[in-house]
Amino acid sequence: MTAVASAVDLNDPAFYINRELSILDFNLRVLEQATDTRHPLLERLTFLLIFSRNLDEFFEIRVAGLLQQVALGRISTGPDGLLPQEVLKQIADTCHAAVDRQYRILNEDLLPALAAENIRFLRREEWDDKQSAWVRKYFKEQVMPVLTPIGLDPAHPFPRLVNKSLNFIVSLDGKDAFGRQMSLAVVPAPRSLPRVVRLPDEITDGGDQHVMLSSIIHEHVSELFPGMTANGCFQFRVTRNADLTVDEDVEDLASALKGELLSRRYGAAVRLEVADNCPRHIIDYLLRRFGLGSDALYQVSGPVNLARLLSDFDRPRLRFVPFRPRIPEVLQKTESIFEAMQQGDILLHHPFESFAPVVDLLRQAARDPHVLAIKQTLYRSGADSEIVNILAEAARNGKEVTAVIELRARFDEESNIEVANKLQQAGAIVVYGIVGYKTHAKMILVVRREGRRLARYVHLGTGNYHAGNARIYTDYGLLTANSEVCEDVHKIFQELTGMGRVVRLKQLLHAPFTLHPQLLQMIDQEIQNQQAGLPSRIIVKVNALTERQVMLALLRASQAGVRIDLILRSVCCLRPGIPGVSENIRVRSIVGRFLEHTRVFYFENGGDPKVFCSSADWMDRNLFQRVETCFPINDPALRRRIIDDGLKVYLADNSQAWLLQSDGSWQRAEPGRSEPKAAQHVLLERLT
Repeated sequence: MTAVASAVDLNDPAFYINRELSILDFNLRVLEQATDTRHPLLERLTFLLIFSRNLDEFFEIRVAGLLQQVALGRISTGPDGLLPQEVLKQIADTCHAAVDRQYRILNEDLLPALAAENIRFLRREEWDDKQSAWVRKYFKEQVMPVLTPIGLDPAHPFPRLVNKSLNFIVSLDGKDAFGRQMSLAVVPAPRSLPRVVRLPDEITDGGDQHVMLSSIIHEHVSELFPGMTANGCFQFRVTRNADLTVDEDVEDLASALKGELLSRRYGAAVRLEVADNCPRHIIDYLLRRFGLGSDALYQVSGPVNLARLLSDFDRPRLRFVPFRPRIPEVLQKTESIFEAMQQGDILLHHPFESFAPVVDLLRQAARDPHVLAIKQTLYRSGADSEIVNILAEAARNGKEVTAVIELRARFDEESNIEVANKLQQAGAIVVYGIVGYKTHAKMILVVRREGRRLARYVHLGTGNYHAGNARIYTDYGLLTANSEVCEDVHKIFQELTGMGRVVRLKQLLHAPFTLHPQLLQMIDQEIQNQQAGLPSRIIVKVNALTERQVMLALLRASQAGVRIDLILRSVCCLRPGIPGVSENIRVRSIVGRFLEHTRVFYFENGGDPKVFCSSADWMDRNLFQRVETCFPINDPALRRRIIDDGLKVYLADNSQAWLLQSDGSWQRAEPGRSEPKAAQHVLLERLT
């Protein structure tokens, strides 16, 4: 490494931000989108619900992990130096304030605005006689038959409740049919029941009028306990540890995962949400039952399961304006995607450009008599996806189909097991990658006989092979017939399915082998160029930055005078703007209509820029514990496109950008007197 003179200890925790708190900050930026009146009303509601889903996962994985560290006495700290107990305290303070704000936004802003559009969620006291009669009939016919009330007594201990399920605790007076005096019962709401029920048009005054399942059950809960009186009914929900632990030495990973998936539903409790009108003695009873302290209690003014609130409203005016993704011109001129790829590399910028060419590559390969083999990695795709169906068709057509499926993609494990079974039944070769390493690379390789030679065609991407995600995630994909790139991809597939030494690649960098050291080398080269008076600059767009050695290298580069721009969707553990340390580093996050997901690395390289796209974030897990690809953009025109559309337009954003301050806080960029610029809006106009 190039030496950079510094009297500063770059390992000082003051220069770093805690990872968990940085994740939480991202979720707060998502929550703020619910207040942004520039977004259509129903999209603001969607952002509010996305915040709920994100916070659920945050507790299921991040908070659960911290609690496990404390319970097991395995205390470790990151570069920021905070102990798990300290992080948990800050999380509790931040989350309680955030959840209170979330429900204020819902109750004081969004629900009144929706009501003004005649989209209403009626409370029980608002039902008229016709609506009350309809709700009673609905309860009798649709709800009551699937409910199982559970009285709490020595013969009926507190039930084992599923993670994040909606439940009610009911206080009772009187005796049951067997003469037992019971004071409490629990009523779980089956997940088969909709949480939001639309009232028929004939009993409303028009528009979209709904009642919540919780209101329906609350109104008629006494009917579940004949001869007794329900004098209180309070909804609650428990969040559990949902991380999976699978022994890497198991003989059958798929079977082991199936067993773990059940345990995810009943992991240790980490959070309790209750209605804000629930009496204190019942709250204390629930906390004791779940083994939780007061920091884990969240009393909410509304439904405890907001993530399931969204309904499919037919209100285009209240949604983002739809758009049609563009098909690259070269693909419009020929029906054969292989002929198009022979003419040169093709860059796809999703969602502005269509994901269809990726599907077409597979479809044409599945049906082309000259195609001999198809190899693909699958991280998140869905068992019913068109891509999986095409791979199965290809296998049935006699192609040699190899699918490297990562079973352990978090919260997609069950779906991925279904994908594996489906492809195996069709005759495909299915492998689960490398023990101890998740396969996160996004690769397709097609082998085609052309005359006397075998030609290869490749797709490499920054995002998953999931058509739904391709409509809402920003990602890059590269279609190429470059012989060296194709040879590299072939070698990586051999590495994944076979055994042997680390392969040497000509074009691609790949984790866990060459990517990390090469990133450090390229950062070091920028330092050398800056010291030699040559052009130097680093621009990085990834989801997260957490890896310590990379952060140290960036700090050294900043001290040497290298200008560094980091465009990070969510996590940044590096404090920018500290004099003498990180004053040349700027960090921004873009939060908008699409989920930012592209991974692009730019190095000025003395005036001969290098641009890479990658499946990897700059995190420990990506660089050391996953199989990742990082591919160069060799075509000068495509390289310029990525610089302009994938980097510069984001650096110019003054409307949807959030800027990280040296104290760790995030401030929203404001256009001031400048022309407002929102990167995603610019790209929609430019590329579609």
